[in-house]
Amino acid sequence: MAQNPRNRSKAPRRQGTQNNADNIAWIWGSHAALAALNNPARKILGLYLTRNAATEGFSAFADRAEIVDPKALNAMLPDGAVHQGVALKTKQPDGVSLEDLISPPQGLIVMLDGVTDPRNAGAIYRSAAAFGARGIIMQDRKAPPLSGGLAKTAVGAAETVPTARVVNLSRALNELTKRGWRAVGLAGEAEIALSEAVSGKDAVVLVMGAEEKRAAPVRRRGL
Repeated sequence: MAQNPRNRSKAPRRQGTQNNADNIAWIWGSHAALAALNNPARKILGLYLTRNAATEGFSAFADRAEIVDPKALNAMLPDGAVHQGVALKTKQPDGVSLEDLISPPQGLIVMLDGVTDPRNAGAIYRSAAAFGARGIIMQDRKAPPLSGGLAKTAVGAAETVPTARVVNLSRALNELTKRGWRAVGLAGEAEIALSEAVSGKDAVVLVMGAEEKRAAPVRRRGL
């Protein structure tokens, strides 16, 4: 453990989860924070730890941290944030290009259409990591940032699953189908199961959210 970490009794003024003008974001929770600290694409602007966190799971990072009391940490984060004694002030990572993500056409990609709840998106990132998805495609303006509640729910997967942000999902989906990807949308009223729509050899883009309008061109759906 490093000696003499900086102490701080008062936290910066609360700024929410993201400042769009400066591309500033907050991450909290032990798993999300550790993954972000170990992600070279994630620029860390500030690390804030309670004394317990600094002497336990984050002792290796204590020399970079400002030590705050739990009340100060609560004050810098949104109401209800379960921080486990750690918070990061960061810049959003740039992500990957659509071209890099979809070439060559093989494996599984997830496309998020209208998934705006950070916790829902975080759960999808967690599942995508568990099932070995190549990455996630989302809109650049109407999707939640890779921070806050999304990062907390994803328990680190937001740092490991590549993300491509695009202006128009329909155009991106058309490009994927031209490249040999099969688009499959999830819908509760679908008549076939996902296992029937997809084989292990397919290059699949799984569309989640407002999926009917995106999956219509290929006329295949799964549960």
